[in-house]
Amino acid sequence: MDNESAVEGRNTVIEALRAGVAIDKIFIVNEEQDQTLKYIAAAARKAGVTVVHADRRKLDSMSSTHSHQGVIAVAACTSTVTVEDILETARNKAEEPLIMICDEISDPHNLGAIIRTCEASGAHGVIIAKRRSAGLTPTVAKASSGAVYHTDIARVTNISAVIDKLKKTGVWVFGAVMDGATPLWEADFKGPAAIVIGSEGAGISRLVREKCDFSVSIPMYGQLSSLNASVSAAIILYEAVRQRR
Repeated sequence: MDNESAVEGRNTVIEALRAGVAIDKIFIVNEEQDQTLKYIAAAARKAGVTVVHADRRKLDSMSSTHSHQGVIAVAACTSTVTVEDILETARNKAEEPLIMICDEISDPHNLGAIIRTCEASGAHGVIIAKRRSAGLTPTVAKASSGAVYHTDIARVTNISAVIDKLKKTGVWVFGAVMDGATPLWEADFKGPAAIVIGSEGAGISRLVREKCDFSVSIPMYGQLSSLNASVSAAIILYEAVRQRR
């Protein structure tokens, strides 16, 4: 873990919550029999912080102080925005929205690379999940070459619900899958578009895939059947940019 991002120990985490420190996630051992840990978990949830239950061995491996007392908070490296803010950014530029949705991207290097591509290509924002996803840690910031500080990033509880919201505003949702019905070069990204990239192993989750308007595949001409998640995101995003130009 990046030492500069970790807040360890019960009193330290409590004070960080009281001070309003931007916290990405709190990892905590099962607090059922411990009143202090129960208090921390409740305070974190009230503050909108994601609480992740983990066994003590997990926290031991994360800890740099070796005295975490059953709780480690990971500070966020940047603030986040709402989905409405991302749409407003597009409106302010008089452009059709171009949004990247990351469905359970767990590798911080992949997430950072995707954010970097979004910033470089002029996409209006990135949507990531609060749970089962890499957080906005210093590792992500470094992998993005600092793009996290120049990109609108929304962290949401439910990707499927956000897709429904986007579709109601007229945004077409394109899911990137190996067996997509539409080859990339035939997809039309010129209108309001959101591109969904799935996790490194399982791809887009079943429910999210069902919500997509289109399933898009990148043509593969070699022996391998898939590409790295961040590479796939870059290829599809720049095809969208090419069409819009």
